[in-house]
Amino acid sequence: MYLPPVFAALLQSRNAGYSLQSLRGDLTAGLTVGIIAIPLAMALAIAVGVAPQHGLYTILVAAPLIALAGGSRFNVSGPTAAFVVILLPITQKFGIGGLLLCTSMAGLILIGMGLLRAGKLIEFIPYPVTLGFTAGIGIVIATLQVKDLLGLQLDSQPQHYLEQVNLLLHALPGVQAGDVLVGATCLGVLILWPRWVPKIPAHLVALAIGAVLGLLLEFGGLPVATLGERFSYVLEGVRYPGIPPFLPDFAWPWQLPGADGQPLTFSFELVRQLLAPAFAIAMLGAIESLLCAVVADGMTGSKHDPNAELVGQGLGNLVAPLFGGITATAAIARSAANVRAGAFSPLAAITHAGVVLLSILLLAPIFSYLPMAAMAALLLMVAWNMSEAPHVLHTLRIAPRNDVLVLLACLVLTVLFDMVLAVGVGLLLAAGMFIKRMSDLTDTAPLPKNFHQALDNLPEQVLAYAIRGPLFFGAAEKALSVLRQLNPEVKVVIVEMSAVQMLDMTALAALETLLHDYQRQDVGLILVGTSAQVRLKLRRAGVHLESGKLAYLGNLQQARAKALAWLHLPAEAVPAAGPDGAPASR
Repeated sequence: MYLPPVFAALLQSRNAGYSLQSLRGDLTAGLTVGIIAIPLAMALAIAVGVAPQHGLYTILVAAPLIALAGGSRFNVSGPTAAFVVILLPITQKFGIGGLLLCTSMAGLILIGMGLLRAGKLIEFIPYPVTLGFTAGIGIVIATLQVKDLLGLQLDSQPQHYLEQVNLLLHALPGVQAGDVLVGATCLGVLILWPRWVPKIPAHLVALAIGAVLGLLLEFGGLPVATLGERFSYVLEGVRYPGIPPFLPDFAWPWQLPGADGQPLTFSFELVRQLLAPAFAIAMLGAIESLLCAVVADGMTGSKHDPNAELVGQGLGNLVAPLFGGITATAAIARSAANVRAGAFSPLAAITHAGVVLLSILLLAPIFSYLPMAAMAALLLMVAWNMSEAPHVLHTLRIAPRNDVLVLLACLVLTVLFDMVLAVGVGLLLAAGMFIKRMSDLTDTAPLPKNFHQALDNLPEQVLAYAIRGPLFFGAAEKALSVLRQLNPEVKVVIVEMSAVQMLDMTALAALETLLHDYQRQDVGLILVGTSAQVRLKLRRAGVHLESGKLAYLGNLQQARAKALAWLHLPAEAVPAAGPDGAPASR
């Protein structure tokens, strides 16, 4: 009976033996990660172009669903920096309604991937591709924070990176001293605090200092932009600053405003336009969550279920947008903190969502005083950590030239265009270079006479070759082209194929064409050492004994006898190999 991959993490936790100590660890970890996640969720929501409460709603809904239905005991999900470069253009073009609809579509795709058991396919994405687009994302996120860090006023928010940089440069004369002081102070705290007091999260200290400094500067006459000035909500016809201190309502995404401020019109055309970004969100979510699960496994010695994790991520992203949540996936920083704080089961991630719930209900008015420059400084550190700049530079120094090319292509395309194009081009480049390297391993060469006694004193009408390596579309034509370069007097070709363990349809078609060419020239073909799997594929493709002078033989001794028989020469006219058919030398 087929059972869908779901609730694997819960079952693993039960089988590992849940205890009172495990419960204490989960509650402690959930409290710790919840405190860490609150400002990050709001900052990331702002970065993708929506109000900060949507980041908190994401944790509130998606995190418990993913934890319950997913495949990793330690993953903690919520908004992540990796999605900024994908989600911001969607928000700019389709508004929050389009963003939430696209997220739900991505959730359906993730569920489909999990049910189809595609979790292992993520392992085939090359490391230079992942490193390249994550470094590019870090650069884009950092650039987007310059506006709030310096207190700049921009007339518009261009979608293209070079236009963004150009607009920022023209806006530099409008730098606000208060925002710069707050941003620089918070950035300094974020850099130095972990070295002094690593047990207390640096971003909490930085935001607290930034808020106090912002209030002092305001009293001193230096304006500082705050979250409450930028965002507001309406309750019973009255507008209040900051984020609403109540839970989100259920709403279909297309009932929410589009880019023009009007509710979206749900249609096939809208779904078609959002399909490509939804696939990009699903792929990035799958990569991020499964990489995070691998990291957590390495820290704990556990083993996640990749397909269940994809289903869990899909359910979370499908449901969260119905309550105002944006795209969610597992975050390595939060999951690592979860493990270090003593988590044992998905209950830790559920607890962290409960902490976010309390913050919405009790602390929403306080969030209004957070300076935008402090939030920008926090995201700058996230961007720096995500870019892994020292590791990228190290990789550029030591990696093979082809991998460097793939990494740089993904990085540049992510920055200048978008991540969807970058990953697509990166995968194509990596696949092309892999095919080239594999094809270089396959060749066809004449067999030297000292390779085997059966090759001694063969008549000039007989040639012997060996194909070494897999015969696939990237190598078949190159390998078989050598067998077409025959002198007119050659009547039999022996091909040793024991090193050919795989051949695809391109190779089968090329072999069939070669056989037809040999038939027209009255040349016999003897294949030696073919595996049972290769012979079965050849026969299914029509390359069989009835095609003419074609033979499948087990060793070169038999091939020698068959060649002499086709030439109507007595076997004793040429010295034979030993009775065991063993090679004389290699």
